[in-house]
Amino acid sequence: MYQTTPKTSTILHILRKLFESGSIQLMAGAVLRANCFLQLKQKPRGHSSLLPQRISLAASNLAGKSFKPPMATLATIPAAAGLSETFSKLKEQGKVALIPYITAGDPDLSTTAEALKVLDACGSDIIELGVPYSDPLADGPVIQAAATRSLARGTNFNKIISMLKDVVPQLSCPIALFSYYNPILKHGVEKFMITVRDAGIHGIVVPDVPLEETEILRKEATKNKLELVLLTTPTTPTARMKAIAEASEGFLYLVSSVGVTGARASVSNRVQSLLIDIKEATSKPVAVGFGISKPEHVKQVAGWGADGVIVGSALVRILGEAKSPEEGLKELEIFTKSLKAALQT
Repeated sequence: MYQTTPKTSTILHILRKLFESGSIQLMAGAVLRANCFLQLKQKPRGHSSLLPQRISLAASNLAGKSFKPPMATLATIPAAAGLSETFSKLKEQGKVALIPYITAGDPDLSTTAEALKVLDACGSDIIELGVPYSDPLADGPVIQAAATRSLARGTNFNKIISMLKDVVPQLSCPIALFSYYNPILKHGVEKFMITVRDAGIHGIVVPDVPLEETEILRKEATKNKLELVLLTTPTTPTARMKAIAEASEGFLYLVSSVGVTGARASVSNRVQSLLIDIKEATSKPVAVGFGISKPEHVKQVAGWGADGVIVGSALVRILGEAKSPEEGLKELEIFTKSLKAALQT
């Protein structure tokens, strides 16, 4: 609290009278709320630093000028577009989406929050955020180890959501939550979707649920305006791939190779023919993931016709093996910029 002086008391008295007059209650109320906000945001330096703000606000209103509360000017980052809308905009620009993946809570949630900001600032178009799970069947050793470390430090779904509620408004790109089916069932599908929606998430990726069991997920996702992304693999029969593409929202996730996630020396040439087959079956965007770990991989897959490229294990390793969170974030920035540059050349 600051100490009231005769001058500030006079200002407050004038505003109170204006409020009581009834004709400009909303305006006076906005002034009072704005002043409270300014007091909370500023470190106490005595009442003299607040007085000019009060005089300025009161004078502008008394002169009949339009008033915009300071809160409105703080929202400098517009709400991110959804997954489908993001791909549509990129297609119009002839660009391919960069989709990085990191594990929530590794090395800790505060670092995850900063990592999301770094990835966004480096030009990521969509970010996949993995919910750590004790039995990640689709993940290789790097992401498994990250999940184990994260869970050991006490990371859980509620803590992740709390972090996201603070960070998402600061991001310009959408986030897709990567979660195994069991954690979703544990919370209840309906409750999970509502919670995720309220945190500002745009999409859900569930790698271990078969198409036949996605009906409830798709229903609840649609109800909450979330896009449920489904996966297809090199061994998926053509008829089934078409059905998966039809049901998938946001984009279709093409797994580049048989097996689990993890950095690989090269990307299978079969991905090129798979992309051709899929694009003959659907007009939905296709993003390729699993095993893509270098800028040259990103450029190669984009050249084959992918609409998006997903990079995970290489980024997770950077954050997990860094000597410090600060060093990890710095290396993350450098590497992400190199991936983005590969898509622009």
